[in-house]
Amino acid sequence: MTPAARLAAAASVLDSIAHSRQPAEVVLKAWAAANRYAGSKDRRAIADRVYKVIRARGRLVWAMGGREDGRALVIGSLSLIDGLPLDEIELLHAGDGYGPRPLSKQERARITAGPGELPGWVAAGLPEFVVEDFKITFGDRWTEEAHELMAPRAPIDLRVNLAKTTVAGVEAELTEAGLSPTRTPWSAAGLRLSAEPPPNVQALEAFKQGHIEIQDEGSQVACWLTGARPGMTVVDYCAGGGGKTLGLAMLGQPVVTKAAVAEAPAAPVAVWSPVGGDGQGAVVQPKPKAKPVVESGIRLFAYDVVQKRLDNIRPRLSRAGVSADLRLLGQNGGGVEDLVRQADVVLVDAPCSGSGTWRRRPEDAWRLKPSEVERLHALQVQILDRASALVKPGGRLVFVTCSMLRGENEATADAFEENHPEFAPVPLAEALNAANLTDAARERLGALAAGGHRLRLSPASTGTDGFFAAVYERTA
Repeated sequence: MTPAARLAAAASVLDSIAHSRQPAEVVLKAWAAANRYAGSKDRRAIADRVYKVIRARGRLVWAMGGREDGRALVIGSLSLIDGLPLDEIELLHAGDGYGPRPLSKQERARITAGPGELPGWVAAGLPEFVVEDFKITFGDRWTEEAHELMAPRAPIDLRVNLAKTTVAGVEAELTEAGLSPTRTPWSAAGLRLSAEPPPNVQALEAFKQGHIEIQDEGSQVACWLTGARPGMTVVDYCAGGGGKTLGLAMLGQPVVTKAAVAEAPAAPVAVWSPVGGDGQGAVVQPKPKAKPVVESGIRLFAYDVVQKRLDNIRPRLSRAGVSADLRLLGQNGGGVEDLVRQADVVLVDAPCSGSGTWRRRPEDAWRLKPSEVERLHALQVQILDRASALVKPGGRLVFVTCSMLRGENEATADAFEENHPEFAPVPLAEALNAANLTDAARERLGALAAGGHRLRLSPASTGTDGFFAAVYERTA
């Protein structure tokens, strides 16, 4: 494909994304499947252009006079992001072959005029209605938080399955596969890979063997804050894709120790045999491998309102060698009656805007509306009301979202605390004293919690996706 044809394709993909609820990645894959003449370099160039445009969408729409179509956004990106002069942009819009048609007078005028002075929300790259929320939450740091959320390409975080292997073992596996993993600073079970070049994690032998799962470090931290340990009854009330279900399941399964994965060959042992082998009735056989240390498991229940989601978790559990009781949750919260006031831990990873993951899915930022945030807040309050009934006296409730917005996080936590005086806040310093958290996590995340029971993670403050967590204990 010519450079001009790639631009036309990018504009077409952007229009498809604008009229779809599918992730940009899915739309790009669909385009590639329907246009097999496009080579790998073409597909990469088109994807790069699409994501450049999406991340700078607010600024480009502003510069192009409010136009939101793919063609206008691509033209704006050539000027504002690539810094191309008008004559070069016109060469790419000559109307030849599969390239885009020539620029109109209005388009020429827009890219030669420049964007002018940008409003704060445009410069920050956020939807306009989100800015006030960020200013209240982050104060003078709001622009830094916005930039880190929208601009960079996020790394790939992995959770090592400690029921099958060790972090050091996986680190060696990935290094041998030509990758450069680094330890995550907060989760002791985490490894991080650079997004450039993007690794095909699912093709790795470590993934196929169930040694790793893709899971952002912030999501791992949320699992460890539950304090789940062997012997407990644990409920993942909103299982969704199952990432946290697998993390919790790992905590109750056999734990691989260093001794169990030692590479030195075991010394042979003599086993008695009636035929003999050493002249004294013994046959020399290899010494059996050391067995992993086994701790008593947890009773883990994972609920969701969509059966397909639960079905998709099953093969992941199997690959990881862990287990959970997967149950369909009724639309009105039915199906949990046998667990009322029985659970030691209930994790509520509530439905939310997903704004904490905008660095991975920037297209979602421009789909979100204020009414949706209000709807999600009301839903979160309702879900917490229902899920809290499962916590036994002395048990723990952990409310989590992958949102950056106060309208969901603090607003929902405030409503729950007002409606449920039988739940007392658990200081984060106490919750951080859990397995699989590093000493650095206890220090840094404890400082972020400032002595309270709520924690915010973000790309700017912790290098993770955006997460919110609040921890409670039933006292009556």
